[in-house]
Order: sequence, then structure tokens, then C-alpha cells
Amino acid sequence: MQSILIVDDEKSIRDSLTGILQDEGFSPISVESGEAAIEKISEEKPDLVLLDIWMPGMDGMETLTRIRDIYPDQLVIIMSGHGTIETAVKATKLGAYDFIEKPLSLEKVLLCIQNAVKVSQLVEENRELKAQIGKEHEMIGESRPIKELKAQIMIAAPTSGWVLISGENGTGKELVARAIHYNSHRRNKTFVEVNCAAIPEELIESELFGHEKGSFTGATTQRRGKFDQANQGTLFLDEIGDMSLKTQAKVLRILQERKFERVGGNKTIEVDVRVIAATNKDLEKEITKGNFREDLYYRLNVIPFDVPPLRERKSDIPQLAKHFLEYFCGQESRDTKVLDNEAMQAITNYPWPGNVRELKNLIERLVIMSPGNTITRSQLPQSICDRRSPTDKQQGSSSPTADNFRVAKEEFEKEFLVQKLEEHDWNISRTAEAIEIERSNLHRKIKAYGIEFKK
Repeated sequence: MQSILIVDDEKSIRDSLTGILQDEGFSPISVESGEAAIEKISEEKPDLVLLDIWMPGMDGMETLTRIRDIYPDQLVIIMSGHGTIETAVKATKLGAYDFIEKPLSLEKVLLCIQNAVKVSQLVEENRELKAQIGKEHEMIGESRPIKELKAQIMIAAPTSGWVLISGENGTGKELVARAIHYNSHRRNKTFVEVNCAAIPEELIESELFGHEKGSFTGATTQRRGKFDQANQGTLFLDEIGDMSLKTQAKVLRILQERKFERVGGNKTIEVDVRVIAATNKDLEKEITKGNFREDLYYRLNVIPFDVPPLRERKSDIPQLAKHFLEYFCGQESRDTKVLDNEAMQAITNYPWPGNVRELKNLIERLVIMSPGNTITRSQLPQSICDRRSPTDKQQGSSSPTADNFRVAKEEFEKEFLVQKLEEHDWNISRTAEAIEIERSNLHRKIKAYGIEFKK
């Protein structure tokens, strides 16, 4: 039941509104002055305040100002028997939700209250959703690399500097980008994400800059681009290393001039956007190969971040696993599940080439497919169970055959691909989807490593 505070120096109006609101299922409270209203709000925290303007002592405008200063989220509807447009505008500027003229119309009062209550509910739902989103994108871990990363984020976030985030696939580059946005002065503006690798070359300009109606076949309406949508907020360019040189040149121009034109248009649009870019490639090597513009790299790389792979923060694996178990059990309406000691040890020893994303996907599968509330080692994929602990290796495993890092990396990648192909019965499409690479890219790697296809 919503509580409503009635503030009016006329007893007849207080009594009349109290009776009407009780009949409509509200819980009314009434006071006769602005001073009493401030005190009552601190005690009762009503859902809505009906506030008269003309009162002795502290009038309605002063009371409204005090309420907004102390309780900025408090909904207030102003009532006045001497209403003018000027008064209504002033009340609205001071933060009133609405303005009602006296003599009061029962229908208008109830409609205004119902609308205000709906707004209050939407504000609360929005607050809860933001809190939930924040929790979903929380960076989990207390290892030294993660603590250092969090500290860097808190330093860089409040500034206007552009950010370049590097790291392997699945390490959580998007989480870093969102953490920077939510801790910045732009937190109440939009966070717009663009996956540069997922957009076809012929459509990426339209995606980033928008297009005018009729600018190309299929452009039946005008469309705002991502830069336009992110105005005053943050634009996250994920996998920017996969962007073509042609598009890179146009992005560089926007970053320098902060203005652009839609595809097929001639109107110049100015934007204020903080750009955060991310890549899993070594952009300096890509520059040497001629695949990435050097001037764009230095324009983006104002504040560099490097997200560590999961194998370099093994102490965080148990905490991450428990977090994902709680999250997916809640999402699937299951009783909370736990990993037994042997299962936890096995996933801690595993190198996680797919990083946090691979761990998250595994936990989701275990929550759905495991019959009991305790997940055992036998329920883990064979590739994880076969991984020996450091102690086992010391007791008699052979040393890596590679003589340098590049060869060792290739050996590991080949072994990983074989394991994943076996897990998915050598189905190319399912394997590519599971490890999150393009099907054609997986075919090339199978051919390059000479992996024999099995059925």
C-alpha cells in the first residue's frame, strides 16, 4: 500500500483528501506546515507528497527546495489555488513531478497520483536492474593481477582519456570496459558496444555512422549509427584489430574531429564520445604487417590496459567457479550446487585456453546437466580430468618438446583443438561455436596443423 503525505494548512482539504485516498486503497498521512512535512518525511519516507504552495511560515516552494536537497528521489506533486504557468514552470524546475490547480478535481488528483506511483515503480525497477547488471559484470577475483587491474581502472575511469584494452579471447575485456564506464562521469549515459569482427565490411560504416534513407539498397529508413547513439556516453569498439584499413581511416577522422556524416548524407553531426577499444591481437605487429594504421593506434592507446589470462590468476578459479555456480543456479531456478574437492582441484589445474568465458560455459553446462547438488570430478569433461597437477608432472612427466615460445604455443593450440574436436564428435560447426571462432578459421587451423579428421 503506497503512503501519501498531504501537506496543506487547510484542515478541510487535508480531511477531504485523506478520506478519498483511503477509499482508493492508499495510506494517507497529513500535516499542516512545511516544517512538519520535512520532519514527517524523515520519519515515514512516503511514496508521494501532495504539497500546497500557499502556507504560512515555510511556503510550498521553499519546502519543495528543502525536500529535494535532503531527499532528491522523493516524488512531489504541487497543489495551488493561485496557479499560473509561471508558478507551474518554477515548481517543475525545482523538481516537482506535476502541478494541480485548486479547487481540486477528484479525477485529476487520482490520475496524477497513479501516474506518479507508476513512475516511482519504474525508477525503482531501473535501479534494481542497474544493480543486477552491475553484479553480472562484476570483476571476480583477489589475485595480484586482478587487484592491480582494478586499481588501474579506478585511476583511469574518472578521466576523459581513451583506452586500449589488450588480452586473449575470453579474458573479460568487455568487463574492464564497462567497469571504466560505470566508474566514470559518463555512468548515467549510454554504453554502446560494437563488435568490429562480427559486422560485414560492407555494413560496418552504416553500423558506426548511420545512414540516410535510400543511401543504398535496403536502406528504407534513416538510421542512427553507434557513434550517434553513444553521444555523451562511451563507445566500446571490441576487436578493433579486425577493422579494415578503409574503416580505420574514417574512425580516425571522427576521433580527431569529433564529427561525421551519415552514409549517403551531407549533414555534419557532432558527438562527444569516450572511446574504449579492445583487441586480442598484437597491434604493433599488425602495424608492421600493414594491417593496422599506426596513427590510429597511437590515438587510441592513450591509457593501455592488459587483461591477464586465467592461467596467470589460478588462485581466482575457485572464487569464479562458485560465483558462476550461484549465478546459473539462480538463473535456472535450481538448488545451489557445489564442486567437490577433486572437481575443484581439477578445474584449478586446467590451463583454460578459452579463459574465463570457457570456465563460465562449463559451469553453466554442469548446472544444467548434473543431476545432484554436488558436482564430482567424473562429471567434468575428460580433457579437464586428464590434466595432471604440478605434483604429478614433477613425478615423471616429459618436458615440452618445443625450444621456443612460438613452437610451444602452436603445440598447445593443436592439442587444444584436438581435445575440443573429440569432445564434440569431430563436428566442425559445434566445435567452432564452443570455442568461439569462425568455422572457416577452424578449418584453416586443422589444415595448418595437419590434424587428421576422424568420424
